[in-house]
Amino acid sequence: MILYDFSMAYEIELKAHVADFEATKRLLFEKAAYKWAFVKDDTYWFPVRTPSERNSGEAAADLLPAGVRVRRESRSFPDGKEESFCFVTYKIKEVKDGIEINDEKEIEIRSASCEFEELLRRLGLKINITKRKRGWSFLHNEINAELTEVEGLGWFVELEILADNNREETVVQGRKELMDFLDSLGIERGAIESRYYSEMLRNLGKL
Repeated sequence: MILYDFSMAYEIELKAHVADFEATKRLLFEKAAYKWAFVKDDTYWFPVRTPSERNSGEAAADLLPAGVRVRRESRSFPDGKEESFCFVTYKIKEVKDGIEINDEKEIEIRSASCEFEELLRRLGLKINITKRKRGWSFLHNEINAELTEVEGLGWFVELEILADNNREETVVQGRKELMDFLDSLGIERGAIESRYYSEMLRNLGKL
């Protein structure tokens, strides 16, 4: 197993429910550069809280509030080429007015079977959440846009800007750019979803 491409970035992003899938897809193809189609299978690993940690109120789980995500992703490019990836990601998440500002650390693993999960298991983590997404990925200026179907939840548009800092002026400018592009897709701002997908799936009893 080879580990490489350790990256650090701040994500400024939003997601919104899509009422008219065909219209949104058409506008994305008109306004943005199409990159690829994708399928993403996510598995979230969390530390197990031991009885003594539950009693003391302190636990390793407190150090990983968002867990560790292992993502297996396949991409199909316009030229017919196909590629598969495996990413390990840890995020510190924050939501302000429906906009997520995430401090993300990500490693790409060159391993078809993701043996990294065996390491997580040996370190005492357990699978807590699984999620599948499929859709299309686009690029509009600095905005990464995805039209994605989350299994069990329906269609969403996800808009994201990667920044090298989370200063207020950076977040404010990023939020404006995301909102402007959302408006151009004909999606009402009231469709913005501030909950995480995992929370939504739990509420539906899907987890």
